[in-house]
Amino acid sequence: MPHPETPPTEPTPAAPTPTGPPPGRRTGGRIRSEDARSAVLAAAIELIEDLGYQGVTVERVAARSGVAKSTIYRWWRSKAPLVMDAYRSAVAQRMPEPDTGSVADDLTVFATAMYRVTAHPTRVRTLRGLMAEAQLDPEFAEQFRAWVQSRRTVVLTALARGVQRGELAPAIDLEAATDQFFGLFWYRLLVEHQPLEPAAAPAHVRQLLNGLRAR
Repeated sequence: MPHPETPPTEPTPAAPTPTGPPPGRRTGGRIRSEDARSAVLAAAIELIEDLGYQGVTVERVAARSGVAKSTIYRWWRSKAPLVMDAYRSAVAQRMPEPDTGSVADDLTVFATAMYRVTAHPTRVRTLRGLMAEAQLDPEFAEQFRAWVQSRRTVVLTALARGVQRGELAPAIDLEAATDQFFGLFWYRLLVEHQPLEPAAAPAHVRQLLNGLRAR
């Protein structure tokens, strides 16, 4: 007796292939965004050092970085914060934030690196230009002071550690001591009546600390 035909078996549907990125991995858009931001900051610092603050425009930054002007304005509302973000990023890469265990060594490392700016005439010109611009442009002055304060914080922190370790007198005025530390640098940088030489930094720090040490 003939058997009835067995109906054909339906193929099992294949599991859908995931289309999104694996969990925990950053998307390409995020990476491209970070690359674009880095390109903008690099272009801005190049333009500052080539042309000075007045020569920097968002249009020029866009042209040099290859990032759309509209994108730049989404990240920075105007030229002033863009320029100082670029400068802050560049200085952070060039300058240490030492914590050696000794206030004298911390300040010497920081001052020596700071004085090395004199080996780069374009950087000296840039720093003088930024200081001058801060006297004329209130919006830029706000950004410039915020950057200056970030540098002051490094020295204030080093001095405070020195007080905690008993290296410095407990009642010293940390703000005034920080002004004294930076005062020599800025005065010589702007007036040029005396050189700023990295080799002189240890002696300058010793002279400052002689008046701050615990008795």
